[in-house]
Amino acid sequence: MVGLTLAGKTYRGAALFDLLGTSLVKAYQNPEPGSLANDLLWYLWTGPYSPLFGKQKMTTFERYFIEDKAAHDEQPNPYYRLRHEPAFVQKLLRAFGLDGERGHIINGHTPVKKGNSPIMANRQMLVIDGGFSRPYQKTTGIGGYTLLDNSYGMQLVAHQPFVSRQDAIAHLTDIVSTRRVVETEARRRTVAETDIGHQLQVQICLLKARLQRLTSGQ
Repeated sequence: MVGLTLAGKTYRGAALFDLLGTSLVKAYQNPEPGSLANDLLWYLWTGPYSPLFGKQKMTTFERYFIEDKAAHDEQPNPYYRLRHEPAFVQKLLRAFGLDGERGHIINGHTPVKKGNSPIMANRQMLVIDGGFSRPYQKTTGIGGYTLLDNSYGMQLVAHQPFVSRQDAIAHLTDIVSTRRVVETEARRRTVAETDIGHQLQVQICLLKARLQRLTSGQ
């Protein structure tokens, strides 16, 4: 199994994310040139095992100076193949302490090519991109996605490209959107079932305990 090896220790999965997250904080708080934290900050940009990059290499240099299209290829890592498989997505969710059956993985800033579905792995993997950037619209064929998630369920909204203000005024049109239901809750979720709800419950328990001490004269 591949991973990022530093000082003889290989990091992968949640351990790799923990390492990179800690290093980012250190690099921000103390941007010391030559430090491991500072080096990892740069590694995140183009490193082959960087979860923010996700490719074997960046070929910007080749695109500028080499005409051969084969030299421009940026081979994605295995994640982009495995994310179609429900078993892999559920394993990944569990690795980060999440519910493998009910959880979802949201991929942002990832344009979906025309003809491909942004909903994968039995609706547990959602690949979305704002997509309002005009250059990407030739690839995606749309103006991007918006993910809606509330107590009723989850919906993915696809937007048609916005041509221009003049066109919208002339044809009395706005951005046309199409909604796709990803998941519907059989029972509406409550605030108490969310992460913030759990935090509020802890605060409620603390306040009740303090009130109990005050009323009992302690």
